[in-house]
Amino acid sequence: MNLAAATNENLAHTSNVLIYSSMAVYTLAFFAHIAEWVFGSRSKVGRTAAALTTEEAAAAAGTVKVQVATKGGGTAVLEKPKVITRSAAGSRDVPDGPGAAGGTFKGDLYGRMAVSLTVLAFLVEAGGVVARALSVQRAPWGNMYEFSVTFSTVAVGAYLALLALKKNVRWMGLILVTAILLDLGLATTVLYTSSDQLVPALHSYWLWIHVSTAIICGAVFFIGGIGTLIYLLRDSYENKLANGEEPGAFAHSVLSRMPSASTLDKFSYRINAAVFPLWTFTIIAGAIWAGDAWGRYWGWDPKEVWSFITWVAYACYLHARATAGWKGRKAAYLALIAFGCWIFNYYGVNIFVTGKHSYAGV
Repeated sequence: MNLAAATNENLAHTSNVLIYSSMAVYTLAFFAHIAEWVFGSRSKVGRTAAALTTEEAAAAAGTVKVQVATKGGGTAVLEKPKVITRSAAGSRDVPDGPGAAGGTFKGDLYGRMAVSLTVLAFLVEAGGVVARALSVQRAPWGNMYEFSVTFSTVAVGAYLALLALKKNVRWMGLILVTAILLDLGLATTVLYTSSDQLVPALHSYWLWIHVSTAIICGAVFFIGGIGTLIYLLRDSYENKLANGEEPGAFAHSVLSRMPSASTLDKFSYRINAAVFPLWTFTIIAGAIWAGDAWGRYWGWDPKEVWSFITWVAYACYLHARATAGWKGRKAAYLALIAFGCWIFNYYGVNIFVTGKHSYAGV
């Protein structure tokens, strides 16, 4: 074994160690997020968030007493409606919940610890991706293992970027870390493939362009999918409160601390709308690469077909979301269907369907 081969083998081993180490740190972040939610549920704010929401709504719809002078020298009390600014038609005037920490110092402390651990795990995992790239001396996206590891790294990076921009997204930390652990667990067990060189068709600069944008789109679509799912749960919770029903213990403990349904709806829409043009570019870049590699721009390969189906699904969602009659839950269902198409395009097509995009076994 020559020196270069030994170096590459050591780098591959280092990459594996870093990936497993990141999983250990993500696990610590998972438990820190659990502690944040647990201590937050014990707080007075966490237990009474729904009651406070109801009281604030009642106060907003209440009256203001005004004293005026009468002819006899006395005073009379008139009731004047309080003027408030309403939300858009069809939405409720419900404030955001207090967050996972429930407004408590200890809950917030564990939340900050969870974020710090997530940052550390992200850096370690990113180091593993770089080491993998150095070991094979190419872009580390030649098989599903490499794609999965990079995907989870970018997803966490997008979440941390939103936090750095002061966006209210810490509520998704527990869900995100759980999904990342599942993704890495699947990647390191079922999908793992040893370092190897690419087939000739993949030796192109388009690998860096097409696959990198696909990974970014998938990571951002994933965050949008989390927001859509939580929106549906929070909307059901708010509907029960509006109808005078009593939500269950889970809703009082968890959903009452989430952002309002209106906030989640806007968040999911803006995330999906922002990344949709990049997904369009991804498909176009893939077609150009196919023309260079195979002499045709489109051949109805299963991966091409499902990429286009995913594009159509998200286009339908964005169109429906911009149409007044399809805002809210109907549009949210379309968003989940669109994300489901992306998931099948990645896992289902790559594992169960054979085509020109099948490389390195998985």
